[in-house]
Amino acid sequence: MVNLNVNIGNLSLKNPALTASGTFGYGEEFSDFIDLNKLGGFIVKGTTINHREGNPYPRMIETPSGMLNAVGLQNKGVDYFINQIYPRISDIESEIIVNVSGASIGDYVAVCEKLAPLDKINAIEVNISCPNVKQGGMAFGTTANGAAQVTKAVRAAFPKTLIVKLSPNVTDITEIARAAESEGADSVSLINTMLGMAIDVEKRRPYLSTITGGLSGAAVRPVAVRMVWQVAKAVQIPVIGLGGIMNGRDAIEFMLAGATAIEVGTANFIDPSTTIKIIDFMNEYCDRHGIKDINEIIGQI
Repeated sequence: MVNLNVNIGNLSLKNPALTASGTFGYGEEFSDFIDLNKLGGFIVKGTTINHREGNPYPRMIETPSGMLNAVGLQNKGVDYFINQIYPRISDIESEIIVNVSGASIGDYVAVCEKLAPLDKINAIEVNISCPNVKQGGMAFGTTANGAAQVTKAVRAAFPKTLIVKLSPNVTDITEIARAAESEGADSVSLINTMLGMAIDVEKRRPYLSTITGGLSGAAVRPVAVRMVWQVAKAVQIPVIGLGGIMNGRDAIEFMLAGATAIEVGTANFIDPSTTIKIIDFMNEYCDRHGIKDINEIIGQI
């Protein structure tokens, strides 16, 4: 039997397969399709301090080998999650990770302070691709200083495993990763969506109400693999890889590049059982190559 257990900081995962925030709801939406207890963990949708309606429609469009989205972090706020959602999912045996978003450092801290007492929430993933409303809308994660400030503040508010999700829309992602590591991040996950745009040539206007949106899916995978490889060499903390993982081979590719765990996103919309199939492939792959512990393949290109 292959050992699929991996560790992200103090967080022990039964296998490296996670689901990406924004593609898996609160987990319970997928319970009719898969056994949630088989996952290493699942990351719930982006959670903010207050209720958010998100962006106007249309806000999703299919693109070649991927999709653009501009949902805008639609959610009912952290109190709704704590009071309504958490009691319904807290008995699931997989790790529950909350993706935390905010428009100011104070927003991030407020959400984290509310989540910290929850026994089943042993980790959070901090989305630093959010626009900083107090500094002209530039995303926190586009500068090392911005990433460091958010990480430092959240670290003081949340004592358990802290994952910082990195934006690919930067000049040097290793610089951002090192900044998060220096302020106490236990792990970094990457990549978030890439900035893209699609135009309806007949109507002569963008498909999305926001004009631009986040590109995800298979189209971004080579960029994501490259960035994971770069970051894994630049930091000492575990890296979680995501971006266009559609099957088991893609997942193994990320782990060979240096990822300790992976997240499945867009593929969940195509086949809700993708993550379970990836876990099965990991077992088969390791058996076929005589590997007893999946940790042996991390970074082994």
